[in-house]
Amino acid sequence: MYFVLFAGVGFRISRALEASLGIRNWLAVILVLTGAVLHAGRQQATFTVGNRTVAVYATVTDSTGRLVPDLARDQFQIDDNGRRQELTLFANEIQPITVVMLLDRSGSMRANFDLVEKAAEQFVGVMLPADKARIGSFANRIQVDPRDFTSDHDELVRILRTELQPEGPTPLWNAVNVGITALLHQQGRRVILVFTDGVDAPMNFSASTSLKDVMKRAEEENVMVYAIGLASSTPSFAQGSRGGSGGGGGRRRGGRGGFGGGGFGGGRGFQADKPDEGLPKIAAATGGGYFELTSTADLAVTFTRVADELHHQYALGFTPAKLDGRMHTLQVSLAQGLVARARRSYLATAPR
Repeated sequence: MYFVLFAGVGFRISRALEASLGIRNWLAVILVLTGAVLHAGRQQATFTVGNRTVAVYATVTDSTGRLVPDLARDQFQIDDNGRRQELTLFANEIQPITVVMLLDRSGSMRANFDLVEKAAEQFVGVMLPADKARIGSFANRIQVDPRDFTSDHDELVRILRTELQPEGPTPLWNAVNVGITALLHQQGRRVILVFTDGVDAPMNFSASTSLKDVMKRAEEENVMVYAIGLASSTPSFAQGSRGGSGGGGGRRRGGRGGFGGGGFGGGRGFQADKPDEGLPKIAAATGGGYFELTSTADLAVTFTRVADELHHQYALGFTPAKLDGRMHTLQVSLAQGLVARARRSYLATAPR
């Protein structure tokens, strides 16, 4: 058993994990936990215990959307409330992720349940030994299994095949909120991967969590949200006149079978089936990604792409000059032609 100190927090690392990772990946984990990565021509980063390091994970793509995983430290710039910051942490090695996968079980998805489960299995299949996950589904309730995060692929696949609930409504933002709660006491990169084909439409509107509330909480807790939305390529006859939040106060739409794709509600009208407009907004704000599909044939490759992006993100960090308890805006800049997706804000508070 090893004990590693990172930014004032202790981590216990078992010999079994060391053996499963192999020496190269094991060294990568040690370097990430201690805030340093060896890169040609660079010195090891150092930290002072008690200082607050703001972690910023960035996905870099070129003009064609292809991942760019081999940039150097000096090619990144971070501005905090418009002021340039010195990078005290830089890593481009593969780093562990802790993810809550949330799958829509609305009535409109019933015919595609098997396809979604198989696509989710593809994500599980490419998880690395140090990655951890829990599997959630949302319909009449929101359930997340198993009780603790696990790296056991067989256990996660079993949950996908046997534990997902039957169809119901679409409590989308309530589910994301539950996912954030599940991640609160986890260390390192915390990710929610949510899949849906509808808009937010819980059974009980009085107990509904709004997109605005969930986005604020995700930003404050530094939880990254990836979203996959399945849209219909043709309009359908929607029975529901009360759709979901549509991105927080946007127009309301019915879904397939009505009520935002959940198969509930009344009213009439021909409307296109589109995922909730809030999905790309929360993904952009938290530094994740949003993929909108028009065919279930693309499900498996998209789930796999999310895993690939997560395994090729840059870990950046800086020490803020002032912790004033307020939300600060963040901007990550690169050379022309390259795009960095990263969180857009952070809460400037002392370490918990």
